[in-house]
Amino acid sequence: MKLFVLILLWFPAFLFAQTKFEAVEQLFVQKQYVKAQEIMTEYVSSNPDDLRGIELLGDAYGYQKKWDDAIICYKKLVDYDSNSANSHYKYGGVLGMKALAVNKFKALPIIGDAKDAFLKAAELDPNHIDVRWALVELYMKLPGIIGGSKNTALKYANELEKLSKVDGYLAKGFIYEYDKEPQLAENYYKKAIEVGGSLTCYNKLTEFYEKQNQPEKAIANIEAAKMKHEHNQLNYEIGKLSAIHQIEFEKGIDSLLIYIQNDSGDDISKKAWAHYRLSQIYKHKGQKDLAIRYINFAISEMPDVKPFLKEKEQILSL
Repeated sequence: MKLFVLILLWFPAFLFAQTKFEAVEQLFVQKQYVKAQEIMTEYVSSNPDDLRGIELLGDAYGYQKKWDDAIICYKKLVDYDSNSANSHYKYGGVLGMKALAVNKFKALPIIGDAKDAFLKAAELDPNHIDVRWALVELYMKLPGIIGGSKNTALKYANELEKLSKVDGYLAKGFIYEYDKEPQLAENYYKKAIEVGGSLTCYNKLTEFYEKQNQPEKAIANIEAAKMKHEHNQLNYEIGKLSAIHQIEFEKGIDSLLIYIQNDSGDDISKKAWAHYRLSQIYKHKGQKDLAIRYINFAISEMPDVKPFLKEKEQILSL
C-alpha cells in the first residue's frame, strides 16, 4: 500500500518534468534559447539532482555560446556518472568551443581536457558516431606539436566507416580536403553520395567544389541532387552560383524564378535574396532595366540590407 501511494505521488511529478523537457526541446527547435534557459534554470534550482534537467540547461547555454556555464552543467553530469559516454562527449564539445574562444596559451590545457573527454566517450561507447566525428576534426585541426595527427584522424574515420559507411566516407573526404589532397577528397565525397545519397552528402560535395573554385561542377552536382531530392533551396543555390561566378545565366534565371514561384512565404528574406541574385545576373548580362526591377523587389522586401543597397548603386552607375 505504501509503495502504491509513493507511485501516485511520484507519477504527477514525473509527468510535469517530462512536459517541461518537451517544451524546452521545442524551444530549441524554434531557436528560443533564452526562454529555454529561463525555464531550465528555474527547474534545476528546484530539482538540483535531475540529470536530464541539468543536461537541457547545459544545452541552452551551449546554443547561446555561454561556454563557461555549459561546462559547469556538463561537468556535473560527468561527475555524477563517469560511465556516460554522452556526458563526456558533450563536456568535451563545450571545452573545445571554449578553447576556440580564448588565446592559444589558455587554450592548450582546455584542449587537453577536451581530448580526454572525447577519448573517454569513445572508449565507453564503441558505437558513438558523433564523438568519432569530433575526434576526426580535433586531430586534423590540432597542430602536430600539441597532438594533431592525420593518421589518428584516419583511425577514427575507419571506425566511423565500420559503424556507418556514409559517415566514414564523409570523414575521409573531410580529412583529405583539409590536408589539401582534393582528388582523394572528391572521391570519398562521391562514395558517400553513392552509398547514402542524402542531401547532406550532396551538399558536402557542392561545398567542396565551391571551395575548389569549380562552380560548374558545383552546379552539376546540385542538379544531380535535384533529381533525387525535391528541395526548393537547391534552385536558389544554382542561381546564387550563377550570379556569383557569372556562369550559366539562363540556368540561374530559370532556377531562381522556380525558387520564387515555389517559395512558401514563411521567410520573406529568402525571396528577397533570390530577387537580389536575379538582379546580379541581369546586371552581368547588361540588362539594366531588369536588374533595377529585381533589386527594387529585394529592397522593398528588406529595406535595410546593405548588399541590396550597394547593388542598386552599382546598377545605377552603369
